[in-house]
Amino acid sequence: MANRYSRQELFKPIGITGQQALNQSVVSIIGCGALGSAIAETLARAGVGEIHLVDRDYVELSNLQRQQLFTEKDAEHMMPKVEAAKNRLKAIRSDLKLHTYLAHLDGPLMEKIADASMVVMDATDNFETRLLINDVSVKHHIPWIYGACVGSSGVVFPFIPGETACFRCLLPVLPTLNETCDTAGIIPTAVQITAALQCTEALKWMSSNRDSMRKKVHHFNLWDNSQWDIGVSRIQNEACETCGPEPVFPALHNDKSGTYAVLCGRQAVQVLPDPKRRVGLADAESIGQRLDAQTRRTPYFVELKVFGKRAVLFADGRLLIHGIGSIAEGRKFYHQLFG
Repeated sequence: MANRYSRQELFKPIGITGQQALNQSVVSIIGCGALGSAIAETLARAGVGEIHLVDRDYVELSNLQRQQLFTEKDAEHMMPKVEAAKNRLKAIRSDLKLHTYLAHLDGPLMEKIADASMVVMDATDNFETRLLINDVSVKHHIPWIYGACVGSSGVVFPFIPGETACFRCLLPVLPTLNETCDTAGIIPTAVQITAALQCTEALKWMSSNRDSMRKKVHHFNLWDNSQWDIGVSRIQNEACETCGPEPVFPALHNDKSGTYAVLCGRQAVQVLPDPKRRVGLADAESIGQRLDAQTRRTPYFVELKVFGKRAVLFADGRLLIHGIGSIAEGRKFYHQLFG
């Protein structure tokens, strides 16, 4: 292993001392889709000592065009993304300390993993989760690296509590990527460049090259060859509920248990479990058999094909209902299935 990072150590801003710092660093990656899988592989190969990886979904065939850690076999078996990623990352680097969470990210989980981390990497696909990351980042004084991409465009910015305005402050001025990968598509190179820029900012932070970190929001479009930077140093909301003088961290108090949410662009509804009524894998399998549904059970979930829909119940009680596009439909299906 002595020469494993020799080329990186030859890069003077990192050197031997910086590499040692990377080996002792802990990073959390929120999401294990396109950005998350690229970030996880890059940081694992770079020698980051410990990674916490969170994702709620499983591998599908349409993921393989841009999500580099996964294979056709993973899609065929509907492997949870964090489990498929773990298999690949441990094959790349056996000494990596890797913690995986097949779960919907909520406040307690975010605080748990952030409290152990030096930096948080954003690889999610919605503003709600980013506001949660932002609140925990400011509360625990941990930087996070924002990244988003769609089509041939990407946006990157490192949020550093106490030094930059927070995400909630900058929402009105951040470049808007209104469409999603499911509506506008995406090319894999946009993913790779966004992830590379995010990882570079993280490497700067962990190797004590913080003066070299970006001070402006960076936006690029690979197809029309444009790129530009937005200065945000003077933009800060003095009444911000996250980074203002009297923070309340609103995203941490947004309890979503027992609620329904439409997954953007997926034609699917997610149902989060009500703590007072949690349905387990055995329950779902029994209900499927009683309804004469096509049922498949794995260590991670039960898949049911019933009432003309496909539903996946995870071990933590979350239910994904595919083939519907509204909360009303999701609620009706849930009650059809579980009463």
